[in-house]
Amino acid sequence: MTSATIRDLQNYAFNNKEEILISSCKVSKYLKKKKVSFLCLVNELGVPSTISIIQVKQNDKVFKRKRSWALAELKSVDGHSESPDTPEFDLHLDKVYRWVALIPQERQAFIQNLWKFSLKYILHDQPVFKNIPKLWITEGSTIPEKFNSDLIPLEHELVEDFQVNNEKEQEDLKKLMSGCEFAISNAEAFMEVLARDLSLLDGENIHCVLASEDQVEALMDHLELALNEVGRLENQLNEYDDILCHVKDTMEKMEYKNSTLSTANLNNQRLMKELENLINKLDLSSEHQRILEDADFTTTKGLSQAIEAANALKVILNSDIDQSLLHMAAVQEQKKKFDKLKDKFSRNICRQLNNLFIHFGNHKGELEKSGDNLSLPQHSGVHKELSPYSELIHWIKVMDKKMYGSLKEVYTSSMGKLYDRDLKNIFSVAREKIAVNVNVVSPTTIIGLDRDQWTLETSTKDREKYDTVLEQVLTQLEPVFLQEQQFCLKFFQLDALHNTEQDATASRKIEKQIEEDIRNMMSSLFTCLKPELDYLINHIKKQDNFYCMYVLVRLNQHVMSAQSSFLSNTFGSLLIEVKRSLDQFMQQQIESIKECKISKKYKCGILPYVSNIEIFAENANCLLKSDRGADLEKWYTRLVDTMLEYISIHANDHKTPSQVIKMENYHHLYSLLSQLKISVLDSQRKEAKQKYNDALTAYVTLYFGRPLEKLNTFFEGVQARVASGIKASEVSYQLAFNKQELRKVINQYPGSQVKKGLEALYKKVEKHLSEEENLLQVVWRAMQEEFIRQYKTLEDLIHQCYPGSMICLEFTIDDILTFFSDIAQSH
Repeated sequence: MTSATIRDLQNYAFNNKEEILISSCKVSKYLKKKKVSFLCLVNELGVPSTISIIQVKQNDKVFKRKRSWALAELKSVDGHSESPDTPEFDLHLDKVYRWVALIPQERQAFIQNLWKFSLKYILHDQPVFKNIPKLWITEGSTIPEKFNSDLIPLEHELVEDFQVNNEKEQEDLKKLMSGCEFAISNAEAFMEVLARDLSLLDGENIHCVLASEDQVEALMDHLELALNEVGRLENQLNEYDDILCHVKDTMEKMEYKNSTLSTANLNNQRLMKELENLINKLDLSSEHQRILEDADFTTTKGLSQAIEAANALKVILNSDIDQSLLHMAAVQEQKKKFDKLKDKFSRNICRQLNNLFIHFGNHKGELEKSGDNLSLPQHSGVHKELSPYSELIHWIKVMDKKMYGSLKEVYTSSMGKLYDRDLKNIFSVAREKIAVNVNVVSPTTIIGLDRDQWTLETSTKDREKYDTVLEQVLTQLEPVFLQEQQFCLKFFQLDALHNTEQDATASRKIEKQIEEDIRNMMSSLFTCLKPELDYLINHIKKQDNFYCMYVLVRLNQHVMSAQSSFLSNTFGSLLIEVKRSLDQFMQQQIESIKECKISKKYKCGILPYVSNIEIFAENANCLLKSDRGADLEKWYTRLVDTMLEYISIHANDHKTPSQVIKMENYHHLYSLLSQLKISVLDSQRKEAKQKYNDALTAYVTLYFGRPLEKLNTFFEGVQARVASGIKASEVSYQLAFNKQELRKVINQYPGSQVKKGLEALYKKVEKHLSEEENLLQVVWRAMQEEFIRQYKTLEDLIHQCYPGSMICLEFTIDDILTFFSDIAQSH
């Protein structure tokens, strides 16, 4: 609570000198925090004094006393917790009042004052203080100064108001009263005696004062002399003060002059140092000037002197000079002089290097080319001759960017012609090694066509030759391109920004810019590389439709191994184009399967695309076993899936039984996939085998049928009787199915008749099946197994329904095996 609030409480709530505020605490009722009032501990002066607890409310700065209690009414104080920060506390007066202190320090001061004054003024039935910090209610405890500032004067007043007479005063009072025996019995008489004595004492005091008048006058004279002396001393001190002020002003002026002189000296020193620095920055020796005017670039010594002079000039022109100094006429004049010197020296350098570039553009290279030599000459000799000029090129790059760009163009133009000549020579030789017969029709290797319609005449040896020639050309390119790229990078300082300190993002941008500059320069030097490579690959394409596979392998190897970024990018773009050609080639194969036309004049046999896939796989093996094998595996799955689907579709479009076409083609495809052992086609291989088995079963079921038809029909009737509830052993008692009827049916199938039927069946199967797949014996064996299965079923029915009848078929299983074996061997 502020001091102002305490004063307002004292002045307006207790507006008389008989009530003094000891301590106060701003509180609200528990659960009614919006209603704020003041709990005040007040001393009511009197004889004796009384301590009260008063609740005061404030409305619009008007204090109003609401209720009050004597301190003696206080029964207990409950602080709820020994924590000093707890705001709640209870006062048990006429009832329990629960309060919440708004400021914890006020709560502490109020409770401590309650304890202190209860201890002093309540003699009996002391109030109980519980859940209060022990330090608050112990002897010697201190009340926070901020909340006890008005308590100290209050206690002093109480002590003065109720001060007890000492022993001497009590003794004098007794003597006075003993002189008047009636002092106690007649107080008024005693008062009159005291008044009379007091008047006599006043008279004596006045008499003493009048008697000492001379002494007073003497004292006044001494005081006047003292005052005069004080005035004199004061005037003298004023004079001294004026002198000191004058001395002070003089010292300040001297100090200012010294400071000014020091500043001037310092400025002169700085000016001299700045002028010396400026002169040093703009000073170029006469020897350097002479060299720059007429440099000799033809000798090693002259070139070294020119480089030294050029670097000295570069330091001067790039020196850090304050902008204000640049306005000086002498500085401007010197700068103009050096600029002219720079321009002249730059022109001389460019003239010399232009001549060198043009001269070296006719260089033949380190290797003389013979007629069929697949080698690309290197030009390290040119690089060696130009290397001494690299520092001058770096100087030009910094000092004259326009001239630097011009030199790069002259270099790329001159050396580009040299490299164009070399590249065209090597590619020309490569194309000659891959001779193209203009009369030969473009090769066709479409697996959906009959083999006799293929125009692929490329042998394995030819393909190896094409691949070898391409590999030789690609291998020759790498060292030449890498050597030229490294020379350009160093000679033209294309990576000059690479060493500057930058953050990660800026560094990546700089590296990207450097790579782009290198590619641009290499593209200008080797303009014919991409067209020549395209021409060579198209030349191979005219000979071999499978070119895309081994060319893709070769390009992929060189993309991964190329150290020249330009060459790597060139190979990469070609790789994408060849990969696109591979995709088109494979898609063409798939479309040919879908559009395959089968001649219906002859026996179908193996479909063209099933027959051709073997030779296709042999030609594609180079790609499958390479690092790019995944590109072909993806197409292989699509290709074989298409075959599995369209074998069934094409089987229905021919006079040959569809089961035979499916059986033979699925079997052929399964055998081929098992032989190729391509792991990605495992699921297709299993599917081909399943489809083959299904087709074989379907064919046997359809064409073998039931050679013992009447006997099978007879037993179907028997089984029907058993199903109706007749016991199997009692079927023979049925008129239509007695033993006699059974014997009649059996007699219709003698062994010779059965064998004759099997011979006719064999001829039919032989007519259906093609010789190229050689499945006749497989089908014949499957039919033999089917016949034996039917035979065993009939025998079982005879034993079940005609037990003990001694009835059996006229031929045995051994006879059946003999029939099938004799028929197979006879054909």
